Amino acid sequence: MYNLREIAEKCNTDKIFKGRILFDEKIAPRTSFKIGGAAPVLFEPADTASLLYILSLLKKNSAPYFVLGGGTNLVVSDNGFDTAVIATCALNGVKMEESCFQNSSSTQNLQDAQRSKDDFVSVTAFAGTSVNRIVDFCTENTLSGMEPFAGLPGSIGGAVYMNAACFGLSISDVFLSAEYIEDCSVADPAAGEYGFDKSDWGYKRSPFTDVPRIITSVSLRLTKKAQDEGKDIKERCAAFVRERVQKGHFKYPCAGSIFKNDRAVGIPSGKIIEEAGLKGFSIGGAQIAPWHGNIIINKNKATQADVKALVDYIKAKIFEEKGIKLETEVIFCGK
Repeated sequence: MYNLREIAEKCNTDKIFKGRILFDEKIAPRTSFKIGGAAPVLFEPADTASLLYILSLLKKNSAPYFVLGGGTNLVVSDNGFDTAVIATCALNGVKMEESCFQNSSSTQNLQDAQRSKDDFVSVTAFAGTSVNRIVDFCTENTLSGMEPFAGLPGSIGGAVYMNAACFGLSISDVFLSAEYIEDCSVADPAAGEYGFDKSDWGYKRSPFTDVPRIITSVSLRLTKKAQDEGKDIKERCAAFVRERVQKGHFKYPCAGSIFKNDRAVGIPSGKIIEEAGLKGFSIGGAQIAPWHGNIIINKNKATQADVKALVDYIKAKIFEEKGIKLETEVIFCGK
């Protein structure tokens, strides 16, 4: 039987692991929903080598774990976790390469860039880097392409994992490549690199979705603009942030869209829920946002059970009235 505290102590003794090790760490503050209990041990590796080390150590001890990114698409149990949690938040940093053609194994997006007359550059960020930090980096360096993601909560690793889409633009539209760790059952996880292939991507789907891979860094293809166009980039970013504010994205703790949109149905899930008269309906401390049918908010100390009950109620109601099976986008996790 594994002992997480003994594993943590070994990390400190070996002096290989760089980062923080926290005990009985509350997870709720690390999520956008502000729901969830504690993790018995939380590892915050400061570099990829430390991430590889702790993964190998946990696997050798048959100790299960949960990888926590930006926490924006999760509903964590109020009982927390009975496993170790590995947080990627310390894996952050962003830099610009001289050319997006130098160090990328990407295929189609690279070919598109070569055919274009625009001046493309590659921006590389560690997986734990917030999307907003990357957007800020772009505005500081007059880089265009990430403006629709301004104000989007979460990390770039999570955005790639879910193929996040904002205002008509998907992460796959600017994606070049990613480095990852093959999170398989072997004791020594291996590092790998993925280059863009259009066939691997779709709505809320990426080559990392439901696959045992942990993203460690991401490279994006962006457009270098003239210095005098910097103001326009900043104004576009500000406009997208204003639209998020107007839509009520930041009024209460939430995880954004709760359900995926079914392309076959052709009607946004939020509209379907609104037509069923469910906006404002609540169970416990969880409420369907009065201003948007596809957002559930933490109105008053909601629990995971409250959110789950509300999600199940919505699913049953919509299927009963319209025969439509809604698919959840958020992930329920913990013990």
